[in-house]
Amino acid sequence: MTRPPIGARRRRFVLEHPLEEPDGFGGVLRRYVAGPLLWGAITAHGNSERLRGGRRDRRATYNVRFAYRDGVTPAMRLSAGPRRFAIRSASDPDGRRRDLLCEVEEIVEERAGTELLP
Repeated sequence: MTRPPIGARRRRFVLEHPLEEPDGFGGVLRRYVAGPLLWGAITAHGNSERLRGGRRDRRATYNVRFAYRDGVTPAMRLSAGPRRFAIRSASDPDGRRRDLLCEVEEIVEERAGTELLP
């Protein structure tokens, strides 16, 4: 497996942690709070396709590579400027705890300004 050069990790990401609070009606409100700043490399991976509202919805998927860090889960998300990415999987590709490879899906907002959470 070839590792990208350290200079390839020039994109700045913020790891966001979910915070759930009761809404008073038996459900929860989820919001995300900013966590640590990470430097990573992003590459296009492909498309994921889902049925949503009776139609096929395609979303772009990416691979993001960081220096290894423990505790990254699919409940978290990444932000890079105005873009948000839902983490689909996080793994250590070679088992040496040097790199963390996350497969992510971009979160796209509807026209009305409400977020679609995949």
